[in-house]
Amino acid sequence: MNTNPAAPLVSVICEIFNRILIPIAPLRAILLTALLAVSTASAYTLEAFAFEDPAQAAAFRELIEELRCLVCQNESLAGSQAELAQDLREEVYRRFRAGEGRDEIVDFLVARYGDFVLYDPPLKPSTYLLWFGPFLLITVSTFFLIRTLLHKRQSPDSALSPREHEQLRELLDPHGSDRDGRNGPDQDKSDRER
Repeated sequence: MNTNPAAPLVSVICEIFNRILIPIAPLRAILLTALLAVSTASAYTLEAFAFEDPAQAAAFRELIEELRCLVCQNESLAGSQAELAQDLREEVYRRFRAGEGRDEIVDFLVARYGDFVLYDPPLKPSTYLLWFGPFLLITVSTFFLIRTLLHKRQSPDSALSPREHEQLRELLDPHGSDRDGRNGPDQDKSDRER
């Protein structure tokens, strides 16, 4: 018996592809593989975890929402499709069914995987950087920004000296041509003598 709820849909889609859309065998194989991958991804649903007590099911769902997937890192165990997340969901489910409490399950997971498994890690010396690091970074960045802006206001840009103007003109015009098309430094001397 196939327990995958997407199996009838997959077979209908495969039939459509086989008869109508894709007569080419290699492309058909690639699409069939993609469809099977999608159908197995839908097999990791929370409906597989059954409880007699609705309160226990709600507590299970709440707990796996608060635990982080160690592979995805930004998804909860409830939302992740990673194999490790599925294994952790099954471990949490097994411990719930065995009668362990929420705190015991969390303590087990923290002892095994560290505080990283928690979306809301506790405030302790090993997590100070995690909790206060962003504020420290913002404070230091704001200090340097204000310092730079105040320094810029106190010492405005100075104008270039005539010697610096000449060096800049030589750098920007390496061929020695003038703006009006006259060439050479001799022409510049004659302009200055006038």
